Amino acid sequence: MSGTAIVIGAGASQGVGGALSRKFASEGCHVIVAGRTEAKVSALAEEVRSAGGSAEPFVVDVTSADDQEALFEHAATKGDLAAVLYNAGNNAIIPFEQLDTETYEAFWRVGCLGAFLTAKRAIPILKQQSQGSLFFTGASGSLRGKSNFAHFASMKAGLRMLAQSLAREFGPQGVHVAHFIIDGVIDGDMVRSRFGEYLNQLDEDGGLSPDAIADAYWYVHTQPRSAWTHELDLRPFKENW
Repeated sequence: MSGTAIVIGAGASQGVGGALSRKFASEGCHVIVAGRTEAKVSALAEEVRSAGGSAEPFVVDVTSADDQEALFEHAATKGDLAAVLYNAGNNAIIPFEQLDTETYEAFWRVGCLGAFLTAKRAIPILKQQSQGSLFFTGASGSLRGKSNFAHFASMKAGLRMLAQSLAREFGPQGVHVAHFIIDGVIDGDMVRSRFGEYLNQLDEDGGLSPDAIADAYWYVHTQPRSAWTHELDLRPFKENW
């Protein structure tokens, strides 16, 4: 279906949020590029429009119920809601003994609470339509907790369980809920700025291409409901898993 796609957690052009915005716009959706940094979402929306797509920015704090309400009220003025793509989150290496309560809670608020607030507003709309997608971006931590990543793994595991529960409850009502496990390093702006040397060591196709990830999201979005995917894992061909 065409209509509006909300990309939540969109920032850098060369990242998953940027790739999702470009992909869904190129396929005919009007994209609401939603994120916490006005300069980033505005630049990304302009990039999409310059390429011939339809897009607009929207500044949102995913952990704010008021911000989420404003986002979905605005989306309602744009027609049918085709897809809501929850891509908000961050990562950091933090040994457990250095992990404080505030940091742990901050990860949970973005990774779990923000997803819950999004679902609370998206589900009634998609349910009423009896169609549409609600997708969540997971990670390696969705399946296993590595040392120094207690904050991240617990957040991503909670997100995965939220997605499963929603899929079982609302899938029979026409809402396609899916969870994507991004298992590996994403070859995007954020990782390149922090760990560029490590990415270079992986050689060609050793990091996940954001555009390739976006292609997978679109494929799942367009699946016939007689054969829906709930969970899809993506990783580079040489990833150790």
